Amino acid sequence: MAWDKSRGIAVDPFIGRGAPLNRAITYVLSIEQPQTTRRISKNVCSIPFFRDTSGSTVNKRVRDLEKRQFLEKVQVVQRVGGITNYYRLTPNLELAAYFDTHTGKELFAGISREDAATILARIKKVHEKK
Repeated sequence: MAWDKSRGIAVDPFIGRGAPLNRAITYVLSIEQPQTTRRISKNVCSIPFFRDTSGSTVNKRVRDLEKRQFLEKVQVVQRVGGITNYYRLTPNLELAAYFDTHTGKELFAGISREDAATILARIKKVHEKK
């Protein structure tokens, strides 16, 4: 998954002004998990497009993704400089990233009727609980 490639279905974290940064955070975390907020911001800022992006901007976006349950705080460590949070991707964000990088044709190519029925039944079951 490349941080700048969107070919598929537009889903929540990859829509709007913060979409490129959300893609970059997802890309960085898909390479190695878990990572600290500092390491995430260093890795995102090493991408040439985000060279001028400040670490605080990346940290705000990470906290926003955590609040919306797309990232999960795995570990909190007390260090000399303060608290260090470790984050990893949730299955929701991995699914959103998969939809974002694959076209509808690719998503449904080769899927059996039974698998499609199973996926549809589970999605309906989740929405019935609400």
